[in-house]
Amino acid sequence: MFNIISYIIFLTVSFYITIDVGRRCFQAGKSYLEYLLHDKGMCLTINRILLGCYYLLNLGYIAVNLAFWDKVDSVEELISVTAARIGYIALILCVLHYMNIFTLYFLKNKLTLK
Repeated sequence: MFNIISYIIFLTVSFYITIDVGRRCFQAGKSYLEYLLHDKGMCLTINRILLGCYYLLNLGYIAVNLAFWDKVDSVEELISVTAARIGYIALILCVLHYMNIFTLYFLKNKLTLK
């Protein structure tokens, strides 16, 4: 019973965080990519590809995370296990976001777009 409640809380919060962060990064990333590449069409294409990859990676991680879920027998375990799993999702999203920004920044000089 506690596992089902934990799954529901984890899935609800994880999907909300993933979709909200993806939407915000997509909106904010437009101007960042335009600053780097100076080509609106290419920026929109790259931004859409990044968003699709972002969703696939995070939804895959969420699905794999459910496969390795420990058995939850009390309310204390429910809170601690769910909080730890949600924390891992938030940390992964943060790392992915900064990796994308740094990668695009360092590739800026290598790109030969007109």
